[in-house]
Amino acid sequence: MSTLDPKDELVTHLPALRAFALSLTRNRATADDMVQDAVLKAWSNMDKFKPGTNMRAWLFTILRNTFYTSRRKLNREVADVDNAFSDTLAVKPEHDGRLQMMDFKQAFDQLPDEHREALILVGASGFSYEEAGEMCGVATGTIKSRVNRARTKLASLLQLDDDDALELTDTATLAVVGNPGIPSV
Repeated sequence: MSTLDPKDELVTHLPALRAFALSLTRNRATADDMVQDAVLKAWSNMDKFKPGTNMRAWLFTILRNTFYTSRRKLNREVADVDNAFSDTLAVKPEHDGRLQMMDFKQAFDQLPDEHREALILVGASGFSYEEAGEMCGVATGTIKSRVNRARTKLASLLQLDDDDALELTDTATLAVVGNPGIPSV
Protein backbone atom coordinates (compact mmCIF):
# COMPACT_ATOMS: atom_id res chain seq x y z
CA MET A 1 0.00 0.00 0.00
CA SER A 2 1.40 3.35 -1.02
CA THR A 3 1.87 6.17 1.47
CA LEU A 4 1.83 8.77 -1.32
CA ASP A 5 -1.12 11.04 -1.84
CA PRO A 6 -3.12 9.48 -4.73
CA LYS A 7 -2.56 12.57 -6.89
CA ASP A 8 1.20 12.31 -6.31
CA GLU A 9 1.20 8.56 -6.91
CA LEU A 10 -0.60 9.03 -10.23
CA VAL A 11 2.51 10.72 -11.65
CA THR A 12 4.69 7.70 -10.88
CA HIS A 13 2.61 5.55 -13.23
CA LEU A 14 2.85 7.81 -16.30
CA PRO A 15 5.69 5.90 -18.04
CA ALA A 16 3.85 2.59 -17.71
CA LEU A 17 0.61 4.20 -18.90
CA ARG A 18 2.39 5.62 -21.95
CA ALA A 19 3.96 2.26 -22.78
CA PHE A 20 0.58 0.54 -22.52
CA ALA A 21 -1.10 3.22 -24.66
CA LEU A 22 1.67 2.95 -27.25
CA SER A 23 1.24 -0.82 -27.43
CA LEU A 24 -2.49 -0.42 -28.00
CA THR A 25 -2.41 2.44 -30.50
CA ARG A 26 0.95 1.86 -32.21
CA ASN A 27 1.16 5.63 -32.67
CA ARG A 28 3.10 7.94 -30.35
CA ALA A 29 0.91 11.01 -30.77
CA THR A 30 -2.30 9.04 -30.26
CA ALA A 31 -0.78 7.25 -27.26
CA ASP A 32 0.21 10.57 -25.67
CA ASP A 33 -3.29 11.96 -26.27
CA MET A 34 -4.85 8.84 -24.78
CA VAL A 35 -2.65 9.01 -21.68
CA GLN A 36 -3.55 12.68 -21.28
CA ASP A 37 -7.26 11.84 -21.53
CA ALA A 38 -6.94 8.97 -19.06
CA VAL A 39 -4.99 11.08 -16.56
CA LEU A 40 -7.56 13.86 -16.85
CA LYS A 41 -10.37 11.36 -16.19
CA ALA A 42 -8.48 9.86 -13.24
CA TRP A 43 -7.66 13.29 -11.79
CA SER A 44 -11.25 14.50 -12.05
CA ASN A 45 -12.55 11.25 -10.54
CA MET A 46 -9.89 10.88 -7.85
CA ASP A 47 -12.62 10.86 -5.21
CA LYS A 48 -13.75 7.50 -6.66
CA PHE A 49 -10.33 5.90 -6.16
CA LYS A 50 -10.23 3.74 -3.05
CA PRO A 51 -7.00 4.34 -1.09
CA GLY A 52 -5.18 1.10 -0.40
CA THR A 53 -6.19 -0.44 -3.72
CA ASN A 54 -4.01 -0.83 -6.80
CA MET A 55 -3.79 2.61 -8.42
CA ARG A 56 -1.82 1.27 -11.37
CA ALA A 57 -4.58 -1.22 -12.20
CA TRP A 58 -7.20 1.53 -11.80
CA LEU A 59 -5.29 3.81 -14.20
CA PHE A 60 -4.73 0.99 -16.72
CA THR A 61 -8.47 0.25 -16.65
CA ILE A 62 -9.29 3.90 -17.36
CA LEU A 63 -6.73 3.94 -20.18
CA ARG A 64 -8.08 0.68 -21.63
CA ASN A 65 -11.65 2.02 -21.56
CA THR A 66 -10.45 5.24 -23.21
CA PHE A 67 -8.79 3.18 -25.95
CA TYR A 68 -11.91 1.16 -26.73
CA THR A 69 -14.09 4.28 -26.68
CA SER A 70 -11.75 5.91 -29.20
CA ARG A 71 -11.82 2.74 -31.35
CA ARG A 72 -15.59 2.93 -31.54
CA LYS A 73 -15.34 6.57 -32.60
CA LEU A 74 -12.71 5.73 -35.22
CA ASN A 75 -15.12 3.34 -36.91
CA ARG A 76 -17.01 6.43 -38.03
CA GLU A 77 -13.91 8.27 -39.28
CA VAL A 78 -11.59 7.90 -42.25
CA ALA A 79 -8.39 6.17 -41.14
CA ASP A 80 -4.79 6.28 -42.33
CA VAL A 81 -5.16 2.64 -43.42
CA ASP A 82 -1.71 2.07 -44.88
CA ASN A 83 -0.02 4.28 -42.26
CA ALA A 84 1.52 6.33 -45.07
CA PHE A 85 1.19 9.54 -43.09
CA SER A 86 1.76 8.27 -39.55
CA ASP A 87 4.92 6.38 -40.51
CA THR A 88 6.51 9.64 -41.61
CA LEU A 89 6.06 11.18 -38.14
CA ALA A 90 8.46 8.92 -36.26
CA VAL A 91 12.07 7.86 -36.53
CA LYS A 92 12.81 4.21 -35.93
CA PRO A 93 15.17 3.58 -32.99
CA GLU A 94 18.79 2.74 -33.72
CA HIS A 95 19.96 -0.22 -31.63
CA ASP A 96 21.28 -3.71 -32.05
CA GLY A 97 18.56 -6.09 -33.08
CA ARG A 98 16.78 -3.42 -35.11
CA LEU A 99 15.77 -5.83 -37.87
CA GLN A 100 14.45 -8.34 -35.36
CA MET A 101 12.57 -5.57 -33.59
CA MET A 102 10.95 -4.51 -36.85
CA ASP A 103 9.97 -8.13 -37.53
CA PHE A 104 8.56 -8.40 -34.02
CA LYS A 105 6.58 -5.18 -34.41
CA GLN A 106 5.07 -6.37 -37.68
CA ALA A 107 4.12 -9.70 -36.11
CA PHE A 108 2.79 -8.02 -32.95
CA ASP A 109 0.67 -5.65 -35.05
CA GLN A 110 -1.01 -8.65 -36.69
CA LEU A 111 -2.37 -9.91 -33.37
CA PRO A 112 -5.97 -9.07 -32.42
CA ASP A 113 -6.38 -6.18 -29.96
CA GLU A 114 -7.37 -8.53 -27.13
CA HIS A 115 -4.24 -10.64 -27.58
CA ARG A 116 -1.90 -7.63 -27.74
CA GLU A 117 -3.59 -6.20 -24.66
CA ALA A 118 -3.20 -9.46 -22.72
CA LEU A 119 0.49 -9.78 -23.65
CA ILE A 120 1.22 -6.20 -22.63
CA LEU A 121 -0.62 -6.43 -19.33
CA VAL A 122 0.81 -9.81 -18.28
CA GLY A 123 4.15 -9.82 -20.08
CA ALA A 124 5.41 -6.25 -20.26
CA SER A 125 3.51 -4.56 -17.44
CA GLY A 126 3.89 -7.39 -14.94
CA PHE A 127 0.26 -7.73 -13.91
CA SER A 128 -0.89 -11.13 -12.73
CA TYR A 129 -3.39 -13.04 -14.84
CA GLU A 130 -6.01 -12.27 -12.20
CA GLU A 131 -5.32 -8.52 -12.27
CA ALA A 132 -5.30 -8.45 -16.07
CA GLY A 133 -8.58 -10.38 -16.17
CA GLU A 134 -10.16 -7.95 -13.75
CA MET A 135 -8.96 -4.93 -15.78
CA CYS A 136 -10.30 -6.43 -19.00
CA GLY A 137 -13.53 -7.64 -17.41
CA VAL A 138 -12.91 -11.30 -18.32
CA ALA A 139 -12.11 -14.51 -16.45
CA THR A 140 -8.53 -15.34 -15.48
CA GLY A 141 -8.65 -18.37 -17.78
CA THR A 142 -9.60 -16.13 -20.70
CA ILE A 143 -6.51 -13.98 -20.12
CA LYS A 144 -4.32 -17.08 -19.85
CA SER A 145 -5.79 -18.37 -23.08
CA ARG A 146 -5.26 -15.03 -24.87
CA VAL A 147 -1.64 -14.87 -23.73
CA ASN A 148 -1.03 -18.46 -24.78
CA ARG A 149 -2.64 -18.01 -28.21
CA ALA A 150 -0.84 -14.69 -28.75
CA ARG A 151 2.58 -16.13 -27.88
CA THR A 152 1.95 -19.14 -30.11
CA LYS A 153 0.89 -16.86 -32.99
CA LEU A 154 3.94 -14.62 -32.48
CA ALA A 155 6.24 -17.64 -32.54
CA SER A 156 4.58 -18.79 -35.74
CA LEU A 157 4.73 -15.38 -37.42
CA LEU A 158 8.37 -14.95 -36.41
CA GLN A 159 9.10 -18.55 -37.44
CA LEU A 160 10.79 -19.29 -34.13
CA ASP A 161 11.75 -22.73 -32.89
CA ASP A 162 12.48 -23.68 -29.27
CA ASP A 163 16.20 -23.09 -29.72
CA ASP A 164 16.03 -19.86 -31.75
CA ALA A 165 17.29 -16.67 -30.14
CA LEU A 166 15.41 -13.41 -30.53
CA GLU A 167 17.95 -10.59 -30.61
CA LEU A 168 16.03 -7.84 -28.83
CA THR A 169 17.42 -5.42 -26.28
CA ASP A 170 14.06 -4.23 -24.99
CA THR A 171 13.23 -6.18 -21.83
CA ALA A 172 9.54 -5.29 -22.07
CA THR A 173 9.37 -6.84 -25.53
CA LEU A 174 11.19 -9.93 -24.31
CA ALA A 175 8.66 -10.19 -21.47
CA VAL A 176 5.79 -10.02 -23.96
CA VAL A 177 7.25 -12.80 -26.07
CA GLY A 178 8.10 -14.92 -23.03
CA ASN A 179 9.58 -18.10 -24.39
CA PRO A 180 7.92 -17.92 -27.83
CA GLY A 181 8.85 -21.45 -28.77
CA ILE A 182 7.08 -22.85 -25.71
CA PRO A 183 3.73 -21.12 -25.10
CA SER A 184 3.16 -20.54 -21.41
CA VAL A 185 -0.12 -20.61 -19.53
